[in-house]
Amino acid sequence: MNLFEAKNVYKVFGLTKALTDVSISVKEQSIFGLLGPNGAGKTTLIRIINQITAPDQGQLFLEGRKMHQDDVEYIGYLPEERGLYKKMKVGEQAIYLAQLKGLSRQEAIRNLKKWFERLEMSDWWNKKVEELSKGMQQKVQFVTTVVHQPKLLIFDEPFSGFDPINTNLIKKEILRLRDEGATIIFSTHNMGSVEELCDHIALINKSWKIEDGPTNEIRQKYKSNVFEIKYTGSFETMNKTLGTHFNILEHEEHQNENRIRVQYLNGGTNNEIIQTILPAAEILAFKEIIPSMNDVFIKAVQESNKTKNHE
Repeated sequence: MNLFEAKNVYKVFGLTKALTDVSISVKEQSIFGLLGPNGAGKTTLIRIINQITAPDQGQLFLEGRKMHQDDVEYIGYLPEERGLYKKMKVGEQAIYLAQLKGLSRQEAIRNLKKWFERLEMSDWWNKKVEELSKGMQQKVQFVTTVVHQPKLLIFDEPFSGFDPINTNLIKKEILRLRDEGATIIFSTHNMGSVEELCDHIALINKSWKIEDGPTNEIRQKYKSNVFEIKYTGSFETMNKTLGTHFNILEHEEHQNENRIRVQYLNGGTNNEIIQTILPAAEILAFKEIIPSMNDVFIKAVQESNKTKNHE
């Protein structure tokens, strides 16, 4: 079941097209990656979902019904532009923000204390925000985003300002929130995090959605018949055996094994490649190289830009 859907959304600011006929469907209890270069339209779509601005055309649905202004109470939004009151004490500010999301003071304190303990923040309760580092402030804002247990969580660059230890900690919490029932829209330029966390991605470029699908399927779509083989034997014999059907991209020779990376120009199955190589060498390891989300992002955007330039 889809928790959230956007259908045929358009948004224009003056002469600038921010979103052009963008549709996305976010399944319940999934992590959905909303990706794209700077200025692609991601933040505009996020602001529309949060009822901060309205689409010029298109419709939004939450749990199958049209969204309305009051639905913001079911959303937790961590924007890329952070904003806490520097002079307020951390605990009082967190309580205030939780109450804005509909919790009573008692509920807010109870939920916040649990989160502060879980994220090793208990000692910060009576500190002023200005006494905290950027990463510590980021943790506070993450907690205030999730404290009211919203159905839909939207994280825009949630790891900026974090060291690797805290990044890993927040990743685990995002996965735990998903496992406990939350649905998450996740926008980032960190493609490694996308591979780790996202079940499904949509890629927006120059206001248009250019890719949409399960993360693994998108990566498979952009593979280019590149294989890495570790073997023992003569590189000269290997080179002759591969012939004109393969393009050798890399080759390394070591005492106990050689490594070669090739592109199969005519396509074909893994078994066909192995059968071609077997007469020339003893195969120690064989794997197909599936492009990373970073490679997919770059290739998809470049191809999209070429298409748009020719229109």
